[in-house]
Order: sequence, then structure tokens, then C-alpha cells
Amino acid sequence: MENVVIPCNLKPPIPIIPAKAGNPSEFSPKPTKLNNPFFAETRSKFPHSHLDSLCKNGRLSEAILALDSIAERGSKVKPGTYINLIQSCIDVNSIELGREIHARMGLVEYVNPFVETKLVSMYAKCGYLDDARRVFDKMRERNLFTWSAMIGGCSRAQRWKEVLELFFLMMEDGIVPDKFLLPKILEACGNCKNFRTTKVIHSLVVRCGFSGSLRVNNSILAVYAKCGKLNWARRIFENMDKRDLVTWNAIISGLCQKGQIKEATRLFDAMREEGTEPGLVTWNILISTYNQLGQTDVAMGLMRKMESFGIAPDVITWTTMISGFAHNNRRGQALDLFKEMILAGVKPNEVTILSVVSACASLKSLDKGLEIHAFAIKIGLMDEVLVGNSLVDMYSKCGELEAAEQVFDTIEDKDVYTWNSMIGGYCQAGYCGKACELFMKMQVSDVSPNIITWNIMISGYIQNGDEDQAMDLFQRMEKDGKIKRNTASWNSLIAGYLQLGEQGKALGIFRQMQSHCSSPNMVTMLSVLPACANVVAAKKVREIHGCILRRSLESEIPVANSLVDTYAKTGNMKYSRTIFDRMPSKDIITWNSIIAGCVLHGFSNVALDLFDHMKKSGLKPNRGTFISVIYAYSISGLTDKGKLAFSSITEDYGIIPGLEHYSAMVDLYGRPGRLREALEFIEDMPVEPDSSIWEALLTFSRIHRNFGVSVRALDHMLELEPGNYLTQRLRAQADALVGKKSEKDSKTKKLEKENVNNRYLGRSWIELKNRVYTFVAGDQSEPSLYPWIHDITERLSKSSSDNGICFGEEEKEEVGGVHSEKLAIAFALIGFPTKAQAIRIVKNLRMCRDCHETAKYISKAYECEIYISDSKCLHRFSDGQCSCRDYW
Repeated sequence: MENVVIPCNLKPPIPIIPAKAGNPSEFSPKPTKLNNPFFAETRSKFPHSHLDSLCKNGRLSEAILALDSIAERGSKVKPGTYINLIQSCIDVNSIELGREIHARMGLVEYVNPFVETKLVSMYAKCGYLDDARRVFDKMRERNLFTWSAMIGGCSRAQRWKEVLELFFLMMEDGIVPDKFLLPKILEACGNCKNFRTTKVIHSLVVRCGFSGSLRVNNSILAVYAKCGKLNWARRIFENMDKRDLVTWNAIISGLCQKGQIKEATRLFDAMREEGTEPGLVTWNILISTYNQLGQTDVAMGLMRKMESFGIAPDVITWTTMISGFAHNNRRGQALDLFKEMILAGVKPNEVTILSVVSACASLKSLDKGLEIHAFAIKIGLMDEVLVGNSLVDMYSKCGELEAAEQVFDTIEDKDVYTWNSMIGGYCQAGYCGKACELFMKMQVSDVSPNIITWNIMISGYIQNGDEDQAMDLFQRMEKDGKIKRNTASWNSLIAGYLQLGEQGKALGIFRQMQSHCSSPNMVTMLSVLPACANVVAAKKVREIHGCILRRSLESEIPVANSLVDTYAKTGNMKYSRTIFDRMPSKDIITWNSIIAGCVLHGFSNVALDLFDHMKKSGLKPNRGTFISVIYAYSISGLTDKGKLAFSSITEDYGIIPGLEHYSAMVDLYGRPGRLREALEFIEDMPVEPDSSIWEALLTFSRIHRNFGVSVRALDHMLELEPGNYLTQRLRAQADALVGKKSEKDSKTKKLEKENVNNRYLGRSWIELKNRVYTFVAGDQSEPSLYPWIHDITERLSKSSSDNGICFGEEEKEEVGGVHSEKLAIAFALIGFPTKAQAIRIVKNLRMCRDCHETAKYISKAYECEIYISDSKCLHRFSDGQCSCRDYW
């Protein structure tokens, strides 16, 4: 136990103004003259026993008349009788009668501290704490009961800081709290998280000999646990001679708050071994903690176990479970559990309704939402603002704005969340005009817009394409709204620009955010990192990673997952794997990100090894996992194993395959040239194939020179997307290869006419020395590049051969000029020879075979790595080889 000296020279934070005892305070009402003929007959003689009798029978109005009669006689009232009168006012909770009696305090024979203490108690217990404090401050002499009355009143009103101020004033006065008052003071320490004062009180308890009080020890233990000082709490717990249910609940709750659920569960079992049966509160503590940790199945098991011990779940238990399922994306089960709760006869509270309505909103389940709305009306919860707010949100998310408006209009005491829910509903539906009208009404209402309101409006405008209005609000919020922008304000703009496809503007806002000393948070990083997921932005990703480290956000699993994914997509698989290996805990997204990254870089064997490790770690693969795994088997040439993996999706894991899985299977069959099986697979698909399926087939039919399959795939692509100009061009090239004249209908001719000034030009972007350069096919801005390119072409033509059908998205170089990626590579090697170790290029179209062979040759001849991300895949050229293995 740490030595703590009780301070003796503490200055009271509130001045004590002594007043002359016996006089009514200045705020007391003037005595009201009450006339009653009955009392005229008893003026000569009025026994105190009769006044006591009136008190006992609750006839306080008559007692006040009797006091007036005594005053007219010039008599006095005994202190005990006066105290009884005040106590009667407390019993009937009548502040009006209490004030009347207080106004007649001058009739008391002598006013002692007990009389004034009873007045303090009366005001405090009737809910008029400020009046109680005024009486208290004017008292000349205060005893332990006086301090207890005042501290007790503040404690009931949850004025915790005032309780602690009074404690120090009490000690200054030389009054030591007893074992009945100490738990109230300690409760205030717990709610204020005041560890220092708790240590002072703990020392006082030891010195005053209160260590044997179970109630006091429980209170100290509870405060240490609330303050997160588990070592102190454990020391108290282990040294206690006696423990009751409250003791165990306090230590278990403290452990749960710190996330030490295993130790909490161990003590839960130990308490039963020591003969203390867990109560409803104990069970609820564990159930709540497991839900907060996302372990809803364990929490559900505890609830069922609790029932088997004969303890019926109460509304808190049910609500905790329902909320746990809802917050862990198991909303359907949350609604099922709500039905079970009703059948069990447990009446929901407003938090229960809030949880199930929120689940309906997330599921966009209007029918169930309507049922719960009707049920809330039936059990009388519609007056609760929480319930109304959740219904406004639910109807808005389900697209029923009229219903949302009706609920909004019926809420009498609207709070800021009510207004925000309705404004957010309008913004989400694209009605920014209506949202603005309501925003203006809110500004002149009793509820002022808060930072969330402004952010909703900013987000609404930019997500609906009105970036000018969004920026206007963003600039005005500090000037007109007098509200300082927070991180979420900046995040709204960043997310909005990204949604509009304006990555450059989004990153510009991110830079401004940092220059304005606004701290990016996890949401910011999860927005900006995907915007940099390309090979040209590799340096930017490292900058953002540095910002993440400075903000200590690397321990957040979603942020680490995003880094693993983004580094892989920028071509830096080494960094991606390093971050993955250093993560202390990994979820399914972590594993999916690293496996997908390995597949992207052609490391199929590594991807399959990681898949095995993931399963051994106890995690079940999901839809995303299997997409990468099938591609890994395809790259490795393990077609049969890929087929088994596809079958296991449904048979072993109960997952219905999506179009992405079917596209991966076409890749699995097409890569080794099993095109007939690929066609049969497509024909047997239970869902209608989309363009991505036929595009995968087209890729491998070109590589394996199966012209008939290529034409068939192109025909299906045109049926699905008749307005796709690129597909039209490919189909025309296919006809030209066999000498077939292309028959262009009027629709195709019109399409070509529309695209004459907007051809599908190949464009490439390359980043060098923090600057991005753009090249287009046939670009003549750098004529010095052409001799170098011509020389490379000459050297390459001596050893290369074409193995595929020669038609592609881009015009041949003889027609459209040198392709943009060649120009970008030449620019990097000629203009920046010292930076040529890793060349990073993004291209808008699929690389042609000639450019692909050229990049392979250059990577070997110049001993450099070249990363080119085209519309099909990421190519990593090194030592004359490509990560795609010539299948793209």
C-alpha cells in the first residue's frame, strides 16, 4: 500500500459564509397568514402533542395553521417538533409545504445543527439542491450528519465533482466521514476517474480503522477497477477477508473493461468454487464484454448457460445480446432474438427498440421496421426521443421519406440527433434542396446545428456531385456557424472527391488537412490509401505510411490491412509482406489482402501456402479468399485442384459463387488452352454470364489462336454491351484477319462517328522525381526518344516471334504511332538514367504483345525492373520475364 499523507492545508474551493443561526435564510418565502376559525378556539392553549399528531397523520396544511396560531400567541416550537414537520414534508415530497415551514423557522425555541441539517436534507431530497446548498453554506456549525445530507444530495443528483469538493471542505472542517458516507464519496471518485483522491481516501480508511468494512472495501475496489488500476484492485481483492457478490462483480467488471476477458472468466468460475453464486449482474457483465469483443456466439452460450442455472435474462441481457448481434453484422439474428425476447415476456426498453430498428435500417427491411414501429406504439415508447430518432433514420435509409417526415413531425422534444437524422435522410436520397431548407429551419430553432450537422450537409452535397456547394459550406462553417472543423469535416470532402473519381483533388484536401494541423484518423487513412493503389503513387503511399506511424495508427487492423493491399497494388510486395508478418493479430481481410497481392504479382505458390496457413489458424475462407485461390491454382497450372476449390465453396463452406468466381474458373480452364471445357462451363452456369466472363474467354482464345472462340466471345460481349466502342473495334479487327468484310449497321456507324474525336488513344502515366508525366500514342513532344525506340525495335525484331492473334484494343503503331508505354520507358531511361532501377507506369488500355515483348527485353538489357499496370493486370518485368507469364 502506497504511503499517502492526508492533506491538512487544503483550501476549500467554495467559500463558507457563516450566518447567524435561528434566522430564516434570505431566499426563504415570507410566512403566509392562514386563517381558520377552528384554531381561534385553541389559541389560549395548544399542546405540542397535537402538532406531532398532525404530522403523523399527514395533515401538514393544518400543522402550518397551527404554527401560525403559536406565533400569534408568542409561543415557540420545540426543535424536535419542527424536525418532525420537515420530515413529513420529505415523506410526502412537498417542496411547497417545506418552504412554508422553513419560512417559520423563527418559531423554533433554539435552532441547532440538527434542525438546519433536516432543512438541508429536505431541499436535497425534494430535488432542490441549490437551495439545500444555500442553507448549508449559511450554517455556522456543521456536524457529520450535515455533511452527509449535503453530500448525499449531490450524490443522488450525480454532481460528482461537487461531492469531491465537499469531501475536502469536510476534512478542512475537521469532520471525518464514516463508513456509511465513504462509499458515496468513493462513487464520485469512480465516476470522475479520480485515482489520486481515491488513494487519499484509501489511506484515511486504513488510519481510521474502517478496513474491516466490506462495503467500504468494495467501494475502493470498484473505484480502482473503474480507473483501470487493476494492480491496486487485485491487491485489495486478494487481501479481503470477506467477499460478497458485489466484490466479485467489481473485480470482474474491472478486468472486462481492460479487455482481460480470460482472467475475468477464470474469476467467474472461481467465485462459484468459493461458494458465491454469480448473480444476474455478473452474467450481464460477461455477456456484454463478449459482445463488445465481437464474440457473440460465446455471449449467446453464456446467456443459455445462465438460464440453465435458473436465472432468467432481464431486459439488459436481451438488449445486450440484440445490440451485439446488430453491431457485429448479424442483424437477421438480432431480429430473431428480439422475437424470442417478446415471446419470453420481457418488455423491451428504448435501447432495445433502437437496436432492432437500426438493424432494420441496415438491412433496409421496411416490413420488419413497420412491425417494430407498431410495437413501439403499442408498448408506449413513442415518446422516447431515441426511438423516434431511430425510426426517422430507418425510414430514410429505406427510401420512405414521407414516413420519416411524419415521425419527425410527431417528435415534440427534438434533439440535434432528430434534426441530423432527417437532414441525413434527405441528403442520402439526393434531395439536397430539402436538406438545406431543414438545415435553415434548424438554425432558427431551439436546437443549433452541431459539427455533425455541418458534416452531413457537406457530405450530402459532394456525394451528389455539387462540389462547389460542399466547399462553400466547408469554408462557411467556421465563419457563419462558429463551429471549428474536425477530422470528419475533412474526411467528408476526401471521401466525396474519391466518389467523384477526383483522386487528385482528394489527395490535395488531404495535404491541406495536414497543413491546417488537423489530425488524420483511421477513416482518413482508409480513404486516401485506396486512392494511391497504383504503381505511379508508390512514393505517396510511403508518405501516408509515415503519417500513419506518426499518428500511431499502424496497430489498427483495418489500417494495416489497407497498407498490405495498397503496397501490393503499387508493386511493392516486399513492404506488403513485411507489414503482414509484423501484424500481431490478423483477420480474414488481412489474409485475403496478402493472398490477393501474391496472385497479382504472380507468386501463386506463395499464395497457396498462405491459404493453407490461414486455414490452420482457424479462420474460415470467405468469398474473396476463393477468388484469389482459384486464380492461384490457374497461374500454377493446377486445374484439377482449382476445380476442387470451386466445388468446396458451396459444399464445404455454404457460399453461393458469384460472377467473380465463375470468371476465375474460365481463367482456370483457358490458361492451359482447355477452351472447350471453358465454353461448357459457361453454358452450364446457373447465372447469366456477364461481359467479364466472355472477356476472360476472349483473352485466352487470342493467346491460343482459337479464332472461332474469339468471335463467339466478342458476339456475346456485343449483345451485352452493344454501345461498347472498344468491343466493336475488336470485332472489326477479327473480321479483317480472315478477310471478311465487316458489315456495319447504322448504329455502329453512328457510334464510330461519335467517337471520331474521342478515339481510344493509349495513354500512359509515369512518375519521376515527384512529377507525373503523361504520354499518348504517337506523342511528338519528345522527338529525341524516337531514335532510341527505333534502335530497341531493331534489336528486338531479330529474336522475337508473334504467338497470338494480332488484334487488340489499341491501333497498330504503323497507324497510330509509337505506343505510349514505349515512350514512357524511353523517357525514363534517357532522361533519368540514375532513376532507372524501377520504372513505374500506368496505362489505360491493355498492352499489345509487341510492347509486352519490348518491356521484357528492356528489363534484361538495362537490368531494371519495369512495373506497368494496364487495364488487365499488373505486369512486373524483370530479367526478361513478366509476372503475368505472358497470359493477360
